[in-house]
Amino acid sequence: MASFIDEREGVFHAVCPLDCPDQCGLLLHKENGRIIKVDGDPQHPVTKGHICNKVRNMTERIYDENRLTYPLKRTGPKGEGKFERISWEEAIQTITSRWKELIESDGPESILPYSFYGNMGRLNAEGMDRRFFHRLGASRLDQTICSSAGSEGYKYTMGGSLGIDPEDTIHSKLFIFWGINAASTNMHQIALAQKARKQNGAKIIVIDVHKNQTGRLADWFIPILPGTDSALALGMMHILFSENRVNRDFLQKYTVGHDELREHVVQYDPHRVSAITGVPVEDIYKLARMYGETSPAFIRIGNGPQHHDNGGMFVRTVSCLPALTGQWLVKGGGAIKGNSAYLASNTANLQRPDLLENKQTRVINMNLLGDTLLTLDPPVKSLYVYGSNPAVVAPESNKVRNGLAREDLFTVVHDLFLTETAKYADIVLPSTSSFENTDIYTSYWHHYIQLQQPVIEPYVESKSNLDVFKLLARGMGFAESVFEETEAEMITQALNNPRNPYLDGINYEALMEQHFMKAKVKPIFPGNLPTPSGKIELLSQKMLEDGYPSLPTYIPLVNDGDHPYQFVPGPNHHFLNSTFSNNQKHISLEKELRVYMNLQDAWKAAIEDGDMVRVWNQRGECMLKATVGENVLPGVVATQGLWADSGDTKQLVNTLTPDRIADMGGGATFFSGRVSIEKI
Repeated sequence: MASFIDEREGVFHAVCPLDCPDQCGLLLHKENGRIIKVDGDPQHPVTKGHICNKVRNMTERIYDENRLTYPLKRTGPKGEGKFERISWEEAIQTITSRWKELIESDGPESILPYSFYGNMGRLNAEGMDRRFFHRLGASRLDQTICSSAGSEGYKYTMGGSLGIDPEDTIHSKLFIFWGINAASTNMHQIALAQKARKQNGAKIIVIDVHKNQTGRLADWFIPILPGTDSALALGMMHILFSENRVNRDFLQKYTVGHDELREHVVQYDPHRVSAITGVPVEDIYKLARMYGETSPAFIRIGNGPQHHDNGGMFVRTVSCLPALTGQWLVKGGGAIKGNSAYLASNTANLQRPDLLENKQTRVINMNLLGDTLLTLDPPVKSLYVYGSNPAVVAPESNKVRNGLAREDLFTVVHDLFLTETAKYADIVLPSTSSFENTDIYTSYWHHYIQLQQPVIEPYVESKSNLDVFKLLARGMGFAESVFEETEAEMITQALNNPRNPYLDGINYEALMEQHFMKAKVKPIFPGNLPTPSGKIELLSQKMLEDGYPSLPTYIPLVNDGDHPYQFVPGPNHHFLNSTFSNNQKHISLEKELRVYMNLQDAWKAAIEDGDMVRVWNQRGECMLKATVGENVLPGVVATQGLWADSGDTKQLVNTLTPDRIADMGGGATFFSGRVSIEKI
């Protein structure tokens, strides 16, 4: 490991650390001890040397002149961003002294960690930090902001995060990208689809609420009203059953509830489904017939539709489709929602939940941060933020920022930059980049696990999450040996997972030599699923026990107020959530935030293309430039990207998003809000 740092010239293996399914293999070019170029690794079997502009310009982020270099202490009002330099010794002493006082006066649950996957490294995102907060007895964070609703829905049908090998999709003849802007968020799945289109004549269908980059490259783009995707899937099932386009042998052998499902979907006739979804009747028939006739057929299930009030049920519903046509038995057929189960590490070894003496420690949903900081009783008195920027990424941003502004809230932020959240902090700690750390990375799409060794020295006085939590443990007087373990020891423990046979043969020493290794994955069928029945559960008794309909069901969105437009703030192409949104290179690539309107709506509101408009609801407002056209259906408006407010601009879209909880998994409902729009 040390040689990577010590060698001042050369090309070194690395891993993209971003929260992205592709998790690319990288090559870092060094001169005079600095990274001067980031390339893709052409030897990586999935990513094959192709990387996105976000990562290609990563050096702009690593060596940004605004990167934090020293620990800081707040000297002005919260939110103004006025700080002075302090030493690491003073920072750790200040934090641990305050926490000891809070534990004595209010108990350890008055302290809340808030984190997510700004860095996907297992050790730094969910290793020493979990050990520390378990030992501390702090409140626990329910990390549900991204994919929890859909994961829960998929689990009811398939038992766990198990899909086909994306490398097999080169054989697919029909791709359905459902609610995923894969051109921006899963580019190598797009590359595989385009290769299959060239070699096999494969067709690419995109179903989405907004004709984004992925929609524009499709053979057929199907616009749909937000939150109605489960109705469309049920309408497809209606046609597949009624026209006898199902695989009876597969249904009989590998599913439960197919007879009940057949009767259930009679009510979802194409005329009713068209009225719900905005998809024409003839298109519903065409879609169902293409899916029923084409093999192999593959569905890439996206995160978009699961960010609705009914998001878990959508994923539960659409994941039933490959079973009806028996696509799971065909190479290149089936679906992917996620594949994280194949690379599941030993979380008990890594996170040490046994250190938590009080097993009833309260759990706080991260989507409710605003309410948590403003109304929870007993209150949160200290917030420790790392790997996330909740002042921008959390829903109901105005509420979140009001909570962060509490003078009695002792906040610590560990980050690479003085983020919008960090400006509210009492103590700010400088963080290393992933290229300065040792860590392992496991994709939730492909089947490769990768090792990152440090390529450059820590930036000025920056420290990794792992190292900071070791310092905090010492400051708190924690004497357990788990707080002194090395990265190599933690990686070895994480990879030692007897419950996951797919990791057999993968260990730290082998990764040191090979950089990346593929899990020993076999096709799902024939075999047993981790569902109660061992089969695909088209009818789920477990769902009934948990208070849901046992069969896939369309459930309308919650009433979000008397506003005329459904609002969908999707991801953009050159930022990843708020990451890169502060960097001038990436801002210049992305240009500006726009709101997309349908021509009919714009005409009625006397709004023309390029006009500045006020987008508002009961939660807040934004001032954005309108793009008028046919990219969304009437009654829908969409944006792309998380841009923070700056100067006189109001462009933080999460001021408009609800913090309601989705139907399953405690998930977020970013896309179930409604807004009004008027020309400025």
